[in-house]
Amino acid sequence: MLVINNSQEGAESQLGYSCRKGPHPPKHNRASRTEWHEATGARRAQKRGFNLPGLFLPSGGKLKTRRPSPPFPPRSNHRRRSFLLWLPGLLSFGVSESALVNKIFTAINLLVLSFVIVAGFVKGDVKNWNLSAEDCQNRTETLLESGQKVRFGNGGFFPFGFQGVLAGAATCFYAFVGFDCIATTGEEARNPQRSIPISIIISLIICFVAYFGVSASLTLMVPYFLVDKESPLPDAFKVVGWEPARYVVAIGSLCALSTSLLGSMFPMPRVIYAMAEDGLLFRFLFRVHARTKTPLVATVVSGIIAALMAFLFELKDLVNLMSIGTLLAYSLVAICVLILRYQPELFRFSKDLEMLEINGSEEEKMTINSTVGDGQNAFKEKFSCRSLFFPAEDNPTHVSGRIVYISTTAVAVTITALCGILAHEWEALLEGSVGWVIACVILLGILLAGTAVIWRQPESKTRLTFKVPGLPLLPLFSILVNIYLMMQLDAGTWARFAVWMAIGFAIYFGYGLQHSEEGQGAQQSPSAADKGLPSAHSELSQELAI
Repeated sequence: MLVINNSQEGAESQLGYSCRKGPHPPKHNRASRTEWHEATGARRAQKRGFNLPGLFLPSGGKLKTRRPSPPFPPRSNHRRRSFLLWLPGLLSFGVSESALVNKIFTAINLLVLSFVIVAGFVKGDVKNWNLSAEDCQNRTETLLESGQKVRFGNGGFFPFGFQGVLAGAATCFYAFVGFDCIATTGEEARNPQRSIPISIIISLIICFVAYFGVSASLTLMVPYFLVDKESPLPDAFKVVGWEPARYVVAIGSLCALSTSLLGSMFPMPRVIYAMAEDGLLFRFLFRVHARTKTPLVATVVSGIIAALMAFLFELKDLVNLMSIGTLLAYSLVAICVLILRYQPELFRFSKDLEMLEINGSEEEKMTINSTVGDGQNAFKEKFSCRSLFFPAEDNPTHVSGRIVYISTTAVAVTITALCGILAHEWEALLEGSVGWVIACVILLGILLAGTAVIWRQPESKTRLTFKVPGLPLLPLFSILVNIYLMMQLDAGTWARFAVWMAIGFAIYFGYGLQHSEEGQGAQQSPSAADKGLPSAHSELSQELAI
């Protein structure tokens, strides 16, 4: 449900841009920096040979290493890093060629997944999901005698309780990375308004079925605490007497790795291209190859950076970084959807006005003209405490939009503090610690008050092909769950993530902010200028000046 919710919010925010602005993804927003890091991290982790079953460990989802890691990854992984370097060349040939290769690999993936799922359910034993702690201990006596540490919790279907499920989910959330690739590459779709939301939902359902099926079949064949972390599926088929099946798994693994890499690398150059076009990144990344019509420089640079980072970091670090980056990106998407839904039409960018003036229906044009005309008086509205719960207008105004903006920020900060307490002081809360209980009550009060203020503000009545339902509760619930999962990650991941974001902010504030065309408001809609209408940027500047 959380993933579907995030996909809906991502579809709306990305779709609104793809349908109105043409071929490029959003340029000037806070999520762009996170997406840039996120897509690069995805390629790093996938290139390192990531596999989901290896994450289902008896440590509550936390990855363990068998021996201390060397300063750099083993030399045997260098071939896998070299494998990454041919993909930018393939993507540079164009969309059609890349799509053909991806279709072939995907077809093989589906066949192998179907084989693994069916074979696992045929050879599996449901008793492996209902083992008691005594059964687990009896079946691990050999391992215990050899000195290996085996943790099997309390047995049963949830051997490590709800906290173990959440700890594993924070890392395994990585499995659903990439749905935003569909929206980012909306330029290739003929009817993005319809195809993007449908594609996102269908792809997530397919991913869920595939991961659920493989994980279920694996744990049915082999008890969860005996799953081999290095080669889970081949070892499982060996246990049940189907050792030749490992060759099928090997073919599927190779194709799955190639498909994942292609899927991650395909949208990344387009994100870099769009940001470089606006000035958020260096201008040389904006170059397009004359024959293939692809962002060649951005493709090559992103591929080299991914290979370099794969050489420097271990798989565990990449997976955790990807998880925290993805959860943050999903939270930002939910926040953006919540804010934008309550903003007046006055705050459309000038390019949005231009696109609707050219391609919009007569009804939409009349709505735009009336909204812009009324916008001259909108800035004269003054804030009052009554407007928090009883707004003066039925349509969004600059006052109601600002109220939602401030309330959403306060709610997000409150949720972060509340999730930090729930994640790290849960035992103290269960013991009845007065201080933590009072803190939670105060934070819950602020959260409910902020939600009520947002709920009372007028919502935009703009007709869109796809809208996130259940505002403001659904986006707020998404933010709550995402941040709580982020709090489940260890301190080392947060430290690396802080450095990661510091580099992004340094580029943004050191270069992008000064060179961004959107940020400077240098462009004005020709259609708006011809009609004597104020541009969105000029209106926004006036409002901020007030």
